[in-house]
Amino acid sequence: MNYENRKAAGIKASPSMAIAMAAKALRAQGRDIIDLSLGEPDFEPPQHVGEAASAAVREGRIRYGASAGTEEIRKAIAEKFKRDNNLIYGLDEITIANGAKQILFDAFLATLEPGDEVIIPAPCWVSYGDIVALNGGKPIYIQCSSEAGFKITPEILSGALTSRTRWVMFNSPSNPTGAIYSREEYQALGDVLVDHPNVLVLSDEIYEHIILGAQPFVSFGEACPGLRDRTLIVNGVSKAYAMTGWRVGYAAGPKGLISSLNKMQSQSVTSVCGVAQAAAVAALNGDQSFVDAAAAKFKHRSQIVTKGLANIPELEFVAPAGAFYAFIGVSKLIGRRTPAGDLLNTDSAVAGYLLESFGLSSVPGEAFASPGFIRLSIAASDEELTGACDRLAKMVASLV
Repeated sequence: MNYENRKAAGIKASPSMAIAMAAKALRAQGRDIIDLSLGEPDFEPPQHVGEAASAAVREGRIRYGASAGTEEIRKAIAEKFKRDNNLIYGLDEITIANGAKQILFDAFLATLEPGDEVIIPAPCWVSYGDIVALNGGKPIYIQCSSEAGFKITPEILSGALTSRTRWVMFNSPSNPTGAIYSREEYQALGDVLVDHPNVLVLSDEIYEHIILGAQPFVSFGEACPGLRDRTLIVNGVSKAYAMTGWRVGYAAGPKGLISSLNKMQSQSVTSVCGVAQAAAVAALNGDQSFVDAAAAKFKHRSQIVTKGLANIPELEFVAPAGAFYAFIGVSKLIGRRTPAGDLLNTDSAVAGYLLESFGLSSVPGEAFASPGFIRLSIAASDEELTGACDRLAKMVASLV
């Protein structure tokens, strides 16, 4: 019996989660596996986050809540935007959801008509296109080369826009490349969008605080205030505060759009767990030294990987400006063979060989709409990252 409709049948499970599960299965068999597939901080949230959650349980904050989130958390988010991004939003212009991913679902569910196009600069996060397709839209992937810093240019954006374009997506710092758009780059893109008044902008800023180099972060909303009435800024507490499992994402945008997102949430999950909301309030309002310390740790780890990969000339690598990933070009390996004679004809084959024969789990570039790469998470210990570079070198050396 076929249980899926055509829409569900056309969607794949999250590639990064599938690979992580495969790595865990191998580890359960006793294999020595370094799993760098998932983008998840490997340390605990600030202590005051857990204390706030415990207090919320004791206070009985365990009932249904407002779909938009408590007034307390929306005030904390409004203060965060003012403090960090020089942006002023009213409480009715802010909503929360069960992770930033649900914000994307709700936004596309509320706004896309069948066949509407969503422009997605690639390389891009693995789930963007499938979330668009699930909600009736058509993902339009725009390849952005390493020579262009993995960023879309105004000329390319202008050529990609059509009468069917409903959204343009930006992700800065980027998963998987770590690329960051400058204020000037955003303004140039904004100048293109001014002439397309029916196009909405979704700016995914979940890695805002994880800056690895000299390039500073700027919010699209701050760079392009003239597009405020059609910009949705998406963020959350998962990456900055190591709170991935708490599932608290948030968004700011025009009141009418936020109202639609709240309506979608009211008919799906109702609301976000009250305990998680209290923890997120503590994260947003509390001592922010954790954020800077975490960024410094990721910067150190990025330097370890950059140094290690520099010793493997067959791999192409540009040090990331932000986020916590290494996006590694493996095109020079495609077409070569393993000692057993197996042809590595895709980046997925390279990633598979790397996992099965050398115990290093990665995500192939195909998952990010950019074949010819693999992605490693650098959210791991110094020892694991050093070991990962060693295993990559051994894998490359083994090929004939």
